[in-house]
Amino acid sequence: MKQLSGKVAFITGGSSGIGLGIAKALSEAGAAVALGYRQERRLAEALEALGGAPDVHPVRLDVADRAGFLRAADEAEARFGKIHILVNCAGVNLFGPMDLATYDDWDWVMGVNLGGAINSLVTVLPRIKAHGEGGYVVNVASMASFLPGAEAGIYTTSKVALRGLTECLRLTLAPHGIGVSLACPALTRTNIHQSGQGRPAALADTAYPDTEAGIDRVRDILALGADPDEVGARIVRGMLAGEPNIFTHAGFHDELREDFEEILAAVPKGEPDPRHAPIETARLERKAAAKRRAAMIQLATLPPPPRVAKQT
Repeated sequence: MKQLSGKVAFITGGSSGIGLGIAKALSEAGAAVALGYRQERRLAEALEALGGAPDVHPVRLDVADRAGFLRAADEAEARFGKIHILVNCAGVNLFGPMDLATYDDWDWVMGVNLGGAINSLVTVLPRIKAHGEGGYVVNVASMASFLPGAEAGIYTTSKVALRGLTECLRLTLAPHGIGVSLACPALTRTNIHQSGQGRPAALADTAYPDTEAGIDRVRDILALGADPDEVGARIVRGMLAGEPNIFTHAGFHDELREDFEEILAAVPKGEPDPRHAPIETARLERKAAAKRRAAMIQLATLPPPPRVAKQT
């Protein structure tokens, strides 16, 4: 069943890992795909993995390059016409104590993971709104956006920010018939341990120089992760079902519950200040109306997919 026949998707970071998994699932569902890539080697592998799908068009893209983003979006529209689905998946990571990070470390990771999504939205969203046919945005964050850890502090900062961006964007775009999902994959077999290969020379000052031992350690951890094709398919099914938050791995209920209960326990008890009531009431009414609109946006209705098993 080709649920997305006639739809066009633009994917950043689409030449490997979860981005490639999403591209495969979208293509199999009938969408044409503009596949954002940076490295020619990765592109060749991606096109081979896609099996020569006729409606996949690669667009060279550095998400931190705003002028380049404009060219890539123009190229995608020239090839396929209107863009309906925007998937922000490009991401990089650094591993190590964040209190040692340099300015360049912060600028690089935040510039790709958060700045790249911002550049994508500013470039592509007006095009989706302009054609009036509705659409969808998927921002690929991480379980780190809910469950922070000490070993990837800059990465976590970027993903928490992306979560906030996505939640606001969902309410903002609902009146335009554009759905928004936050995807939060956990451990997955990707190439993110090789992020440093694409780091710009202008941002080379780092507190975490790549070492063969360090890369091997992260690679071995990632090797225990879920299949990126399975994770990508889960994200697309969640998008089709209009899920606001798309979780891909089982096994996090207890940890999430503990964290949320800790947050709720910290909120002061008692009655709110009555002087704030008009403002808060109006805010809640606007939020509820936007959430009702957002809940009605679905590209297709599919049965709930099985969860990806938690990796051990």
